[in-house]
Amino acid sequence: MDGDAGEVRRFWERLGLPGLVDVHTHFMPERVLRKVWGYFDTLGPLTGGVEWPITYRKQEAERTALLREFGVRAFTAMLYPHKPGMARWLNAWAADFARRTPDCLHTATLFPEPDVEAYVREAVEAGARVFKAHVQVGAYDPADQLLDPAWGLLAEARIPVVIHCGSGPAPGKHTGPEPINGVLARHPRLRLIVAHLGMPEYEEFLGLAERYGEVRLDTTMACTDFTEGFMPFPRRALPRLSALGDRVLLGSDFPNIPYPYVHQLHALERLGLGEEWLRAVCHDNAAELFRV
Repeated sequence: MDGDAGEVRRFWERLGLPGLVDVHTHFMPERVLRKVWGYFDTLGPLTGGVEWPITYRKQEAERTALLREFGVRAFTAMLYPHKPGMARWLNAWAADFARRTPDCLHTATLFPEPDVEAYVREAVEAGARVFKAHVQVGAYDPADQLLDPAWGLLAEARIPVVIHCGSGPAPGKHTGPEPINGVLARHPRLRLIVAHLGMPEYEEFLGLAERYGEVRLDTTMACTDFTEGFMPFPRRALPRLSALGDRVLLGSDFPNIPYPYVHQLHALERLGLGEEWLRAVCHDNAAELFRV
């Protein structure tokens, strides 16, 4: 077994868990993923200009096999459009990927465009279990009226949406808590999972989770050595993160991370919030939410 995989398994075994559930892993059509990797390689502005080597630059089959070696019981295919006209065909690819990858939670995406309600409904009826929205890359306002029927549909269906809406690693035109607050004011039952703990507006997004009972946060890249160097999590907010322990979910950003997978787990452990919190975050919360 790969040395990295052995470390990951020892982590969750020590906690008495049956494995991990990772709600923020990226699988997408290979040519799209290669373009994403190319963007990281060129230090594009959305990366904050930070050097970002891809640790798990492997073929799709190797990546799924590695997650299984890690003991990840369920994971996602976070994919997202950067312009109109992409989401429907990305959803078709993701539906096929879910059919041939039974431990992947069937993922779909959306973009503010005239047919968004129709293709979101199609994805829901096809069995989508989680959606991905990327406000930073898509450069759209999540409170755009075009998206309103789709948010309402997803709220009614109780399907979680992992949303990159914080301003890290670089701000976008519509990132930050205010646009999301507008969405939640209209759809308070929408199951939003704020990616990266809302980095760097950690405390503001903790506040949204405290206000809205269906808002959750994922840990993706948060508190790692990499992000602590330029967007540190404020230690004064640790009691609030602890109190929300039933609504914090493990996310990793695999394969697009500049360090070994196990480092995310160690970064969470060193917060000192206890084994019960770690068990909930690394497995139990997502296992309950997605019934896996």
